[in-house]
Amino acid sequence: MSDIWWSLPLTIAVFLCARRLAARLKMPLFNPLLIAVAVIIPLLILTHIPYTRYFQGSAILNHLLQPSVVALALPLYEQIHEIRARWKSIICVCFIGSMTAMVSGTAIALWMGASKEIAATILPKSVTTPIAMAVSGNLGGIPAISAICVLLAGVLGALLGHSILNILRIKSKAARGLAIGNASHALGTARCMEIDFQEGAFSSLALVFCGIITSLLAPFIFPLLMRVL
Repeated sequence: MSDIWWSLPLTIAVFLCARRLAARLKMPLFNPLLIAVAVIIPLLILTHIPYTRYFQGSAILNHLLQPSVVALALPLYEQIHEIRARWKSIICVCFIGSMTAMVSGTAIALWMGASKEIAATILPKSVTTPIAMAVSGNLGGIPAISAICVLLAGVLGALLGHSILNILRIKSKAARGLAIGNASHALGTARCMEIDFQEGAFSSLALVFCGIITSLLAPFIFPLLMRVL
């Protein structure tokens, strides 16, 4: 481990610099995660450092992903009165969003000639990484590629989600949060938290509900889609 001690401080330093740049420029394109990826990947390529070696030194960040998702319970608690008043609508929205995400991604992949393995890999793209990898593995997909699909969905949602909602003139904080959380999981939720606390609370709620719904329904939806499509 002594030769990869630099991995963790490098990652943290690049991310903090990216956050400062994003805060100064205030443009969706300058997402801290996107900037960090754009800096670290070329650096590893130029220095001929294998990703596996880099990952060993910063694996603790990956382990913190699950506790960070659990920590989203705090904003949920802060908005418990709103959730109680709208719980039927929230469950309905999350159910429809989860079904749409699973069916659309899998259907497009199959129509473009993807194999069953790739279709299973893409199906859980709109839930948080640990859940997506578990669902993908159980369906016969490739968990590592599922993680990349989750990252892409999250980054796109964080970059474009609020712009699309503004174009559609959706003003409700609950609706905006649920939409982003449905489509873009933790990365979209983090962006919501930066913009508005209430949006972030509803986004984190959608993140949790959609993860549960996808985990429960994916084993039934995927074989059905394979049979129909």
